[in-house]
Amino acid sequence: MRQYLDLLRHVVDHGHECRDRTGTGTVSVFGYQMRFPLHEGFPICTTKRVWFRGLACELLWFLSGSTNIKPLVDQGISIWTAWPLKSYLLHQNLTVPSSDSEEWASCQSEFEELIRNQDGFAEQWGDLGPVYGKQWRDFSGVDQIETVIEDLKTAPWSRRHIVSAWNPEQLPQMALPPCHMFFQFSVKDHQLSCHLYIRSNDLFLGAPFNIAQYALLTHLVAHQTDLELGDLIYTIGDAHIYLNHLDQVNQQLQRQPYPLPHLNIVKKPPTLFDYTFDDFDLQGYQYHPPIKAPVAV
Repeated sequence: MRQYLDLLRHVVDHGHECRDRTGTGTVSVFGYQMRFPLHEGFPICTTKRVWFRGLACELLWFLSGSTNIKPLVDQGISIWTAWPLKSYLLHQNLTVPSSDSEEWASCQSEFEELIRNQDGFAEQWGDLGPVYGKQWRDFSGVDQIETVIEDLKTAPWSRRHIVSAWNPEQLPQMALPPCHMFFQFSVKDHQLSCHLYIRSNDLFLGAPFNIAQYALLTHLVAHQTDLELGDLIYTIGDAHIYLNHLDQVNQQLQRQPYPLPHLNIVKKPPTLFDYTFDDFDLQGYQYHPPIKAPVAV
């Protein structure tokens, strides 16, 4: 993951300090691209631990078409809880605490307990609007994922293997407009590559997660279409480090990366939508200890 560390250094050295929607402030550059040859290993960050189960289960949740956090919360995954929790607190005329405070942790725990166990609560407060899963599986009535899989099998030479999560008409209904908004597959010499465009990327918390997640998606699509692995090309619009993550980034940049692990998919289910987390075996993942940082909401 030298490519990722080089990106962090580039933004620290050349970024411009900017205001942002969350009020936290960032150091950012506009326009950056990385390439990860997937045959060289699974591109997951080793200079800190990245939660592979979390990113894998979130990907499966996207592929299911779900937009409600309950399936994630039921698995102990809080990736998307912050947005509906903030909406819930504001609707109840309650103060929204800082996301790195004990009060926030207590609110989140109580909220997720209600999501899991109170009848009707998840339906009322747990939906995120038409976010990724909705757009991937039902963009104006089109199942984009199913279409891409079929086209890769029947016309691998096509330049139209595209999935978009950016639906302008429905953006106001989304808890968060899609960051990883558009991806395209290409087949060359029987190798499948994926080019992702991500409009806005939190480099410390988001990028390691997104890189590994789209690498996993590429593995799964190649597995289903009987193709070999090519590259993951990762293009960012606004590449930024939040100001309250700079100490963590500098700590990470002092660490030496370990060799990349390898992903083994233990069985091939009938369709892309039938994988479970137990089908994934990430072999040889060595990592430095986690580095915590607050999420800007």
